[in-house]
Amino acid sequence: MPMKLTALFLFFVSVAFCDVAKISPKEAAQLVAEGKAILIDVREPKEWQQTGVAEPARLLSKSDFEGDQKDWKPFLANAGDKRLILYCHSGRRAGVVANALADRGHAVANAGGLADWKAAGLPIRQEKPPAAKSP
Repeated sequence: MPMKLTALFLFFVSVAFCDVAKISPKEAAQLVAEGKAILIDVREPKEWQQTGVAEPARLLSKSDFEGDQKDWKPFLANAGDKRLILYCHSGRRAGVVANALADRGHAVANAGGLADWKAAGLPIRQEKPPAAKSP
């Protein structure tokens, strides 16, 4: 029985990720440079600080997308008709968020993981921890 459930789960996961186009980091960088797209890193703040982020990336975590969307709502309200190109560590979380955005009518693509961006020789920037709030 567990094998059938595993197979069913894998089927649904594969179907969920087939709707969003995959795009290479170099294609993503070109579209962003042309002003046709916005690159979004959907990883979490600790990851941004530990590994750095793609130079042109907006930082909008998957947890915020699935939560109260305090950062995502205003971003989406102002994104216009630009294509949203997402990446994460491996491309999995980017695919989940991209599918949800596509279901809402946004033009999206999945650029995979940060390692793909680095392997393409594209620029990275370091993120500093947020400033401590005073009591």
